[in-house]
Amino acid sequence: MNAALRKALAAAQLTETDVAAHLGVDPKTVRRWLSGQRPYPRHRWALADLLQADADDLWTQNSQEDEARTPASDHVQRVYAHRWQVPREVWWDLFNSAEQEIGILVYSGLFLADDAGILGLLEARAKKGVSVRILLGDSESQTVRRRGEEEGIGETMAARANNALLLFRTLLSIDGVEIRTHSTILHNSLYLTEKKLMVNHHAYGIPAAKSPIFEINRTNQGMDFTYRRSFSLAWQEAIPTPEQP
Repeated sequence: MNAALRKALAAAQLTETDVAAHLGVDPKTVRRWLSGQRPYPRHRWALADLLQADADDLWTQNSQEDEARTPASDHVQRVYAHRWQVPREVWWDLFNSAEQEIGILVYSGLFLADDAGILGLLEARAKKGVSVRILLGDSESQTVRRRGEEEGIGETMAARANNALLLFRTLLSIDGVEIRTHSTILHNSLYLTEKKLMVNHHAYGIPAAKSPIFEINRTNQGMDFTYRRSFSLAWQEAIPTPEQP
């Protein structure tokens, strides 16, 4: 528990909901901070400013946690052993920071499609002029069926891809949102903006949620070109989805 942060909130007479509204995050995120989770730098600075406190006084633990957040290299900012370990606020920050483009290349991406908050965020960014392109696996394709067999879930993979399409399709009425279905063999799923890339590797027989994922700074032109090219090729070969089924 972060006692210093709780004390600062009490002194400022602010609730979790007040802080969440001010910073544009979910109240659950604020509760996690109060429980001891360390916010990302921009949230730490904004919260310290809101509370008129010194960030170092609010977050004193710095050894193991800071070490864990140290970039793996100049370009790979963070690595997670499994996709399910990525906090929801990381996905939120990724998409919310987009000013030009958002790209999603997956077989289903149901963990995003089934999140009403994320869908609302994608809609909001599109209405701000951000190009949103979503590539989902064709539930009728042999590729998706084969992936289901490899993971040992059979037709469930096709069902997940179809369910994700139905959920994402609600965004098609928004200008700037495009959804296509593909039959590409994916070696990784991609989540990108003009600033960052999240690359979720696909290991044979292992669900994407249990496979490694890393965050890349797109200033590395070599890595950026590789994954952007991969996304573009899949997009070019994919089939546009009509607004109505």
